[in-house]
Amino acid sequence: MTSAAVPGLPAPGRCLVMGVVNVTPDSFSDGGAWFDAEKAVQHGLDLVAEGADIVDVGGESTRPGAQRVSQDEELRRVIPVIEALTAENVPVSVDTMRADVAEAAVGVGARLVNDVSGGLADPDMPRVVAAAGIPYVVMHWRGHSHDMQTRAIYEDVVREVRDELLRRVDAVLGEGVDPSMIVLDPGLGFAKNPEKGHNWSLLAHLDAFTGLGYPVLVGASRKGFLTRLLADPDGMRRPFTDCDDATVAITSLVAYTGAWCVRVHRVRPNADAVRVAAAMRAARPSSDDTSDNGEPRL
Repeated sequence: MTSAAVPGLPAPGRCLVMGVVNVTPDSFSDGGAWFDAEKAVQHGLDLVAEGADIVDVGGESTRPGAQRVSQDEELRRVIPVIEALTAENVPVSVDTMRADVAEAAVGVGARLVNDVSGGLADPDMPRVVAAAGIPYVVMHWRGHSHDMQTRAIYEDVVREVRDELLRRVDAVLGEGVDPSMIVLDPGLGFAKNPEKGHNWSLLAHLDAFTGLGYPVLVGASRKGFLTRLLADPDGMRRPFTDCDDATVAITSLVAYTGAWCVRVHRVRPNADAVRVAAAMRAARPSSDDTSDNGEPRL
């Protein structure tokens, strides 16, 4: 099944593409490239021109080992960029774990809150989102970046991530967030052990999440598990920026599976990929065109 449209966001009838703008000096993939507000705004506009449906603006790196920045600094980084992009009618999401930052971002036009902690880092976040009446990405999270990988211990990663996400959904629903506003994110790379194949298991069983009745966001772009996969025979891992073709492959697969949106750094090839996936989904037999045993009627 294709995920239902999310209120207030584009609904083109295919998997959406969310382009990333990191207004940070230390993000793992492009830290520093868009730290200047003017450059960040232009990059966001360029992503839209390449086919982004949403632009995700963040001012705090969540790479493994990253230290937190102050709230004032995060606000200084993201608010001018969000304000400028929304003035150009760009659908913007704010990537933040802080309720006050989310509230300020919504105040200048952000349409979506992308919270990698799912409301665990700041217990006021669900209340702010509920009051704003905008969509909220609830990601699977087990702790801050400086030590999250120590918590990547699972007996059944798919079941445990699904169950922990559903508990977070229950919590934010209890704070008044409308069910139609919730988006799930299995949190690839966050407290997931690449040596144990956690990320691949989640991708291979994405239907465990798309079948829950909520739209699903997938963020595989430039994650460490891709650099590990693409290492040379001597074990030398590729730079993050040299893993974009692998991201496109994942985009094609998850868009075909039924993901609502993919979060990516390079937009154009991923925008092509979601259209390919949409064409293939459209070409599949509908339930009316299949026999009782699931075979196409001839």
